[in-house]
Amino acid sequence: MYQKREFMRFLIALLLIPLLITPAFAQTNSQTLPTEKGTLDVKLSYDKIVPGDQTKLLIEFINPQTKKIQEHVDYKITVSKDGKTVFGPIPLTHTSVGSVKIPVEFVNEGVYSVEFEIEGILFQPIPSEKVSFDVTVGESFAQPIPTPEDKKGGCLIATATFGSELSSQVQQLRELRDNTILNTKSGMAFMTTFNQFYYSFSPTVADFEREQPIFKEVVKLTLTPMLTSLSILNHVNIDSEQEMLGYGIGIILMNVGMYVGIPVFGILKIYQFKRKEDLQL
Repeated sequence: MYQKREFMRFLIALLLIPLLITPAFAQTNSQTLPTEKGTLDVKLSYDKIVPGDQTKLLIEFINPQTKKIQEHVDYKITVSKDGKTVFGPIPLTHTSVGSVKIPVEFVNEGVYSVEFEIEGILFQPIPSEKVSFDVTVGESFAQPIPTPEDKKGGCLIATATFGSELSSQVQQLRELRDNTILNTKSGMAFMTTFNQFYYSFSPTVADFEREQPIFKEVVKLTLTPMLTSLSILNHVNIDSEQEMLGYGIGIILMNVGMYVGIPVFGILKIYQFKRKEDLQL
């Protein structure tokens, strides 16, 4: 059941990959980091922060083994800027469901530190473990977004499918990402959100490919049409956000046609053929 669910997420990702070249505004920011000793993963999510307005921080405590939310966690939170505390530290607090929303007001632009201190799990005290997030408020303080290869090690599924990071298909995806997509602000913005989704399941899919050669061939057949459509971007000059949007819409429509339109058309034709035979009988 778990493998089927991961495979479905992989198929959804195939349809989302063309969106790498479209603007990604109004997306929820999300970061996931482990505590100092790796006992828990902490996921911090929030919408666009407007200085002076109250922002709700969604915190989820995740069991790194099961990848599910860990219930009954005791924690503290502190928000600081330039070494000065602007929120908290709150008293030791318990969440029975493993997630909580906390309203915080970020008064000025700048880089804030949001620190969590975990002190208990399932009603049992544990040695304190901390994890700290950097939250940027204001576009002027935004930092360059690292590529997925810097953080996660590259295109895991494509590498497992085609056998090597040096394969032409993997090189094509890497060059497209580095030389085209990341040259636009909209592409960079989407990569941040997409990486969180992609790397939540790609290690599982890649491992399953190595264990099941038949599944590997199915993935290869599935990826080939998408790679063909994306290769178009390597032969055009994209010098503006508008051009990126224009080519992006074209690629999206092409992929929708290949992955959705053609199968639906085939099913309709089969249905019409069978219906015609039934009428003749």
